[in-house]
Amino acid sequence: MGGIKRVTSASLPPVHLLTAVSARKDAGSSPTGIVGRSLARQMLDAGDRVRVLAEPGQAGGWPDGVEIVEGSITRPLEHAGVFAGVNGVFLAGAVPATVGDALVAAQDAGVRRIVVLSSHGPEYEEAFPPETWFWLAIERAVERSGMEWTHIRPSAVMGAMVEGTYPATGSDWPDTIRTERIVREAFMEGGHYPCIHEDDLAAVAVAALRTDGHVGAIVEAVGLPISTRSRVASIAEAIGHDITAVEVAPGDSRANWRRGGWPDGGIDVTLYALQEYGARLAELTQWTLDQRPSVREIIGRPLRGFDDWAVENAHLFR
Repeated sequence: MGGIKRVTSASLPPVHLLTAVSARKDAGSSPTGIVGRSLARQMLDAGDRVRVLAEPGQAGGWPDGVEIVEGSITRPLEHAGVFAGVNGVFLAGAVPATVGDALVAAQDAGVRRIVVLSSHGPEYEEAFPPETWFWLAIERAVERSGMEWTHIRPSAVMGAMVEGTYPATGSDWPDTIRTERIVREAFMEGGHYPCIHEDDLAAVAVAALRTDGHVGAIVEAVGLPISTRSRVASIAEAIGHDITAVEVAPGDSRANWRRGGWPDGGIDVTLYALQEYGARLAELTQWTLDQRPSVREIIGRPLRGFDDWAVENAHLFR
């Protein structure tokens, strides 16, 4: 007679919790849904189990096999049970006011590791009083939690224009390219922005959640600066149509982005970065190349380029 195989919790693949919130246009905010869906696919492919705590607008489009819990990481006391049985958390979209409650619930449930989708904001927030911190407040709370932690500070995510999150550059391109075959933006001639493909950012998160090599580290998940003109050219090639690129004054881009709901803080950082990366391109490119471990070292393959992203998302611009 065949024996009965007893399945214990120890023999099951680990559960990882991903959090996703509705699009935020605040400076430094990444598209949690787009990154999270890529992360979920990669975790499932690796054989792990995935649970998602998603705000209502982010509850759809996840891969088969993902357990979806509708709710918000910004209100963690309403969803404390979502941490049960979880090994690691990809903490995306938390806010300083309630991140402590989320961390207590996670620790009480036995969560071992927190990987924060952060921003480069902490580099600047340290010069200001703690009561003004946002990203740094989240990072510091996680560091004090007693759980293992990794902070991922990414470049702008290529898919941000799909989800409608920071940065403002490119945010209206799907509309103007579809309707007019035109892009109007400040610093068209010299503007550059550092970007990373969402799949590469998600792969960094996979490494942080599944391996021990990044515990207690701040990971600079940065891609090389890309010129505004080259991004437009990549989209034109992907859709098979010419696109007219028109440089406008910074004030015109500001007014346009304000109409799109962007706060002045996010606009200010976008305009500053476009100009700064263009003016200091060689220096800031070298800074990116000097980061260790590099994204390529972490994920074990070359980074995906904007040409790839444009082909995959050509339908948005047709």
